[in-house]
Amino acid sequence: MGFEQRQDFARQVADLNKYGQALNQCESVDEVVSLTLEAITILFELTDVTVVEVRDGDLHVVGSTNPEVSAGGTPGEVAREAHETGDTITVSGEEAGFGDGADTTATLAVPEGIVDEPICVIVVRSSSDEAFGDEVVRPMEILATHAATAISNIRSRERLERARQDLETRKEMVEMYDRLLRHDIGNDLQIIAGFANAVSEMVDDDQAGEYVGKIERAASNSADLIERVGDLVSTLEAQDEPDARDLRPLLEATVRDAADQYESLSVDFDPADFEYRVYAGDLVDSVFTNVLTNAAVHNDGDVTVDLYAETPAPDRLVVGMADDGSGIEPDLREDIFEMGVKGEDSEGTGFGLGFVRALTESYGGTVEVRESDAGGADFRVTLERV
Repeated sequence: MGFEQRQDFARQVADLNKYGQALNQCESVDEVVSLTLEAITILFELTDVTVVEVRDGDLHVVGSTNPEVSAGGTPGEVAREAHETGDTITVSGEEAGFGDGADTTATLAVPEGIVDEPICVIVVRSSSDEAFGDEVVRPMEILATHAATAISNIRSRERLERARQDLETRKEMVEMYDRLLRHDIGNDLQIIAGFANAVSEMVDDDQAGEYVGKIERAASNSADLIERVGDLVSTLEAQDEPDARDLRPLLEATVRDAADQYESLSVDFDPADFEYRVYAGDLVDSVFTNVLTNAAVHNDGDVTVDLYAETPAPDRLVVGMADDGSGIEPDLREDIFEMGVKGEDSEGTGFGLGFVRALTESYGGTVEVRESDAGGADFRVTLERV
């Protein structure tokens, strides 16, 4: 009879799943660590347990029942080997010791991650003469999966909260600039335009009249620009908090509308590739609409956009839009998302992609552009996913 068919294994799995449900209710990594240590102590009757968190490739201890192991400290070699190989490691004999733990005769290190992202390593030690067998290793791997999932979910919530806080700070700054533009500079432009008009009626010189006309046009254009910025600010201020939304129907409607609007635009799009839920607001469709319609507007002749999805991490989704147009100059790819920045041949306002970035970042996401395989532009919108 295999170990998994034994009755005590089924009973232990049931207990582990109960702890798994509790772990998913934790609000912080510290709570996850505390509950994991408790589970191992009670279910496995092991008293030397250490939890190591992996963050950005660095390993550090986040909790231990061993008084010789401090939180924030450097984990032992067995934990590092388990992390580097991605395999469960069991060591017995003299190599199993840690620090002054001469009584340790067996060490088990279980690494766990979500997709390709390492999350944690659980290390347990024993002074028993027996090495760790399947009766400990297999259930420990199940518990490590529960702990890693809980930590990954907490990290996602933390990233989303940071994005919300950053958005509030951005909004405050934008509101300040909006007031400055609309009130102070706007008033000055009205004065300039008024005096320019008065001067134009007082001079007969053709060259002077030409200069006055340029002053009037510059003031009018600046006032129009201020109005556009104000409208954009009002739109962003009206945004709701990001919420979980089904991506597929949203993209289906967006692709249909964009293709109907521009005969020169073709979109390669398989709706089945986008069965995801993402965190976004009511205007998230404007992000994709802007990019798709830009491909039609800023390229001569017919253009095809390949719409694709990637999952670089368990909590993130990339929606890519790669076209076969003329592309974007490398030195402009970073600046093109700044408000008012546009290409030399563009007849637009330069606000479309700035609006795309502002909206995407308000949802806790990012946007970037690179060269597509066809030599055109490949816009990549990354969003938090459920």
